[in-house]
Amino acid sequence: MEFKAGVFTVAMLAIVVLSTPAAPQKPKSPPAPRSPVVLAPAPAPAPAAPHHVDLADLLSVAGPFHTFLDYLQKTGVIETFQSQANDTKRGGITVFVPKDSAFAALKQTTFANLTQDQLRSLLLCHALPKYYSLAEFDRLSALGPVATLAGSQYTLNLTYDMGTVRVKSMWSDPKISSSVYSTRPVAVYEVGKVLLPMQIFKSDPPLAPAPAPAPDAKASDVAPSPASGKSSASAKAKEKAGEKSSSCRSGVVAHYLAIAVSGGLVLLW
Repeated sequence: MEFKAGVFTVAMLAIVVLSTPAAPQKPKSPPAPRSPVVLAPAPAPAPAAPHHVDLADLLSVAGPFHTFLDYLQKTGVIETFQSQANDTKRGGITVFVPKDSAFAALKQTTFANLTQDQLRSLLLCHALPKYYSLAEFDRLSALGPVATLAGSQYTLNLTYDMGTVRVKSMWSDPKISSSVYSTRPVAVYEVGKVLLPMQIFKSDPPLAPAPAPAPDAKASDVAPSPASGKSSASAKAKEKAGEKSSSCRSGVVAHYLAIAVSGGLVLLW
């Protein structure tokens, strides 16, 4: 009896469990999307520092430009040139450098009588505020006077003829004899004369006196002079005359001696 009651109880519980509706399960939410991995951009390489040409070093070793460089350093114009050469945004620089012989050809008073401002303007007149290659002078020559670093009133006329470039100021017209350095933004060209603007020199500055010629060899070192030839001939003539007079005296003495001997023989006889 008890067994039946237990079976009945289990059966009823099973019916209750099976008849009870299952609680609705909540739908699973989709997994959150993974955020993409963003890589930080690699830092751009630092731009290489621009290569600056040291104009003082270049002029000290490139040629016989010591006088020009000395004036540049004494007046501080070398710093103006270097600043222009380093600032590529301003177009670079073109410098016309006179040789030492160009300064030596002028009288020393040519520069000694200038004021400091005049000397600075003279040196600044030797540079253009832009880089120009030799090939570009053909186009530049057609533009007329070109302003220099000394200012718009200090200009130069450039001519280009079959590859020969001349740089004309008021009192000088030298040609470019060689390219010392020409890589943008710096160009340095050698010229045979100092550029002399009219604004500083009202007339053509005098040239230095030509050096005296080397003395020739002395005439006595090469051949006897006419005077020495005469004195030599005179001496020879006197020598011959002396020999002749000496022989004459010897003949007279011998003559008288022979007479004396013959007279003594007569007395003895």
